Amino acid sequence: MKLSHINLTVTDVPAAAQFLEKYFGLRQQGGNKGFTILFDDDGMSVTLMKASEVAYPKTFHIGFGQESDERVNELYQRMRDDGLAAEPPQRSHAWTFYVHAPGGFLVEVMS
Repeated sequence: MKLSHINLTVTDVPAAAQFLEKYFGLRQQGGNKGFTILFDDDGMSVTLMKASEVAYPKTFHIGFGQESDERVNELYQRMRDDGLAAEPPQRSHAWTFYVHAPGGFLVEVMS
């Protein structure tokens, strides 16, 4: 069994979709300012639904595994260069860092 989709409620659907496309290679198929759907290479989908405010629990996040520590470092640097705030990667359960995505959800990047 595998996870086939996740729905995230976000405050800014276009910005959240652009973030997921730019850094994680998801592809958007249709949608508008209130709803869109993105797919990865394995057929998993992420739907984004507009809300005026978002209140996820503090520890809630989604994660994107990378093939190497170097790839984690590359993504971290790209995000920092683009003005996103994130603490540098560190070794915990994996080589990892967290970043707040546009729209109000937390993303973990790890190898």
